[in-house]
Amino acid sequence: MTGLKYSLIIVLLLHKIHTQILPEKTMEPIVLVHGGAGDIPDSRDQGKHNGALIAARIGYRVLKETNSVLDAVEEAVKSMELDENFNAGYGSVLTLNETVEMEASIMRGSDLSSGCVTLLRDIKHPISLARIVMEKTPHNFLGGEGAMDFAVRQGIEILSPPGQLVTETARKALETFKKTQNLGSSQPGKTEIGHEGGTVGAVAIDRLGRIAVATSTGGITGKYVGRIGDTPLLGCGTFADDRFGGVSTTGHGESIMKFVLAKDIVNRIAFQGVSAQKATEESLKDMTNITGGTAGAITIDKDGNIGIYHTSQKMSWAYQKGDNLFYGIRHGENFTEKA
Repeated sequence: MTGLKYSLIIVLLLHKIHTQILPEKTMEPIVLVHGGAGDIPDSRDQGKHNGALIAARIGYRVLKETNSVLDAVEEAVKSMELDENFNAGYGSVLTLNETVEMEASIMRGSDLSSGCVTLLRDIKHPISLARIVMEKTPHNFLGGEGAMDFAVRQGIEILSPPGQLVTETARKALETFKKTQNLGSSQPGKTEIGHEGGTVGAVAIDRLGRIAVATSTGGITGKYVGRIGDTPLLGCGTFADDRFGGVSTTGHGESIMKFVLAKDIVNRIAFQGVSAQKATEESLKDMTNITGGTAGAITIDKDGNIGIYHTSQKMSWAYQKGDNLFYGIRHGENFTEKA
């Protein structure tokens, strides 16, 4: 027994020494954002670059200050919800009835906590309401009148008079859509954005590998009133799991829903052992080949590796890692500047 006791003491001492000498595994924090995928006119590139860079900077600063990946993705998305260059919040596209109906989702990878909202009207920051649903209800998803009533009870500002989120760009896009529709050459969702804005999203990882994802959108121009897209659906527009990674998607919502795109990307990382970039690229190509719809996605895996890809013509994106900012919008583009 004496020998066994000595052996146990030695094992315990070695364990203590090991844990004191070897620091906890850490990695470089990253905040990665996208500003939508689709047929973006060249004239809108600079506005998208600027808005994405601002969002990445804001998210990264918040992450460093609060050490909260949820705070980081929420604030990054909020900045884009205020920017009419994007199809979320102010600048959201219009339904056939010339109204704005928005949706959003947010997810924490450590425990899969989630908040999703849809069919929102006249709310400046849908992503913040999604987070409140996650934190203050027993549910994952609220929509329509129930979500609006909940927003009022939580003190969320409802803009009055209604319609303040409608921009002139969105009006013109709907007019163009209706004209081409009358000619029989347009349908809702052929591309996500056409000449107006783009769904926004953010993925963040902190130094301990904790991941969060947030996505927000106004949908697709000319959609039916009451249409719900991929953005508020877990596994489609948003997914986060600290064991594997996090993804935010953008593009043709109906195709993304059919393919369960965000979860498909994470599954490839988890079960095929491929890189974040390869998983993102191959999943998007498969989705487009099968459904005919185009999309884009941003990914961060559990080790802090990044995946960025789109089968649409363009997708605006940016991320900050350390003192460097990286951004682009076309295939093969990767600009760098100091934060």
